[in-house]
Amino acid sequence: MEGIKISIQDNIQIIEENIEKALRKSGREGEKVELIAVTKTVDINRIKNALDYGIINIGENRVQELELKYNSLGDKINYHMIGHLQTNKVKNIINKTRLVHSLDRLSLAKEIDRRSKNEGIVTEVLLQVNVAEEETKFGLKLNEVLNFLEDVLVFDNIKVRGLMTIAPHVNHEETLRNIFKTLYNLKEDIKSRNYKELSMDYLSMGMSNDYELAIEEGSNMIRVGSNIFGKRNY
Repeated sequence: MEGIKISIQDNIQIIEENIEKALRKSGREGEKVELIAVTKTVDINRIKNALDYGIINIGENRVQELELKYNSLGDKINYHMIGHLQTNKVKNIINKTRLVHSLDRLSLAKEIDRRSKNEGIVTEVLLQVNVAEEETKFGLKLNEVLNFLEDVLVFDNIKVRGLMTIAPHVNHEETLRNIFKTLYNLKEDIKSRNYKELSMDYLSMGMSNDYELAIEEGSNMIRVGSNIFGKRNY
């Protein structure tokens, strides 16, 4: 067990050092990048080890796993729903998440708003954008974002905090940079429109294989799993 703890500690330290390097490289030294540890299939003891070394945000792709982690670890950490969220599963995660990263359709927004209203809370969300328009991924197309955002802003119990994307799993740096740059520019465009009751605080982009590039292009929230916990067991 001690070997596992040391490994996780070292991995987190490496990621934190890489974050600082990427911030310096992009002229953003001193800015904050939030690290979300993706805990898909990771057992509770290994998550607790990560918490011992400063992790305060965990991200889950599946509602069932988020519920399991919440029931085991309680509310001492921040839970992020980073995967596709089915409308009929909203009831299971409402009032448990700090942030839902994957709002991408009006039916889901309506259900989040309705459930939040019943609980007397405001649920914070990111709009998921499929910048590369990959058929295998969920998310809004770039030309759909503004209209969808304006539809969501009418809901009293949802607060949009920014944008999220999942880049293609490729090793082509220019392709990745263009995707991240495109989402950053969209965020800046939305900010310049001065929508009432809207704060574009978060740009959630970058995972284990590309988070440094994402930070260099403006990300301030990264979702890292295998670089912390090792290769997943499915």
